[in-house]
Amino acid sequence: MKILETRQLKKYYGSGDTQVKALDGVDLSVDEGEFAAIVGTSGSGKSTLLHMLGGLDYPSSGNVIVGGKNIFELNETELTIFRRRQIGFIFQSYNLVPILSVYENIVLPLELDGKDIDKTFVDDVILTLGLKEKLQNIPGQLSGGQQQRVAIARALVTKPSIILADEPTGNLDSKTTQEVLGLLKLTGEQFHQTILMITHNEALAQLCDRVIHIEDGRIVDDSNMDKNITGAGAGRIQGGVSHEK
Repeated sequence: MKILETRQLKKYYGSGDTQVKALDGVDLSVDEGEFAAIVGTSGSGKSTLLHMLGGLDYPSSGNVIVGGKNIFELNETELTIFRRRQIGFIFQSYNLVPILSVYENIVLPLELDGKDIDKTFVDDVILTLGLKEKLQNIPGQLSGGQQQRVAIARALVTKPSIILADEPTGNLDSKTTQEVLGLLKLTGEQFHQTILMITHNEALAQLCDRVIHIEDGRIVDDSNMDKNITGAGAGRIQGGVSHEK
């Protein structure tokens, strides 16, 4: 089942000789349960694409369909509500609220939406991400890897149609990067979550099930990798949950 689809998605800036084609006719679909990576260098259009997919910016033309809904047919209020309920975001800079505790940050989107908290599900997410002992801490008391785990938990608890991760390990060292990527993959599988990650890191992308390359605003390659993190990678994942206090 297709969770996300784009049709001839374009984003142009300027006109004439100075026109920049940030996205130039992107056709893309992501199926339910996929963990896919979009890889590109700086200026390739990958961040612009993520902004379009998440309804954070409007295209020059084309469609973005999430969970069967053409998001740019919604008015601004409807789009805000849809985005909060159906699209989870994980950012490079974590975007946690510094004065709220870990638990308050995790459940914040549910409270903003006036939803009842599914305590069993939230507790399961917290346990899976190794955050049970950190719930009363504030973000400033956590390491970068721990803060990104909180951001992952916050994205998961709304049970969105898709999670969009924008360079989620960009501020982390190599060891913590492996741990966080492993946790993303683990939670995606455990909670049947569709995840699309934007990255410039080719090696990181190889840990995903599918790798999509973008250059000059166009998709130039799309490969289903069908790989799992096993062996040493799995050990690093487990180590990340149990050892980082």
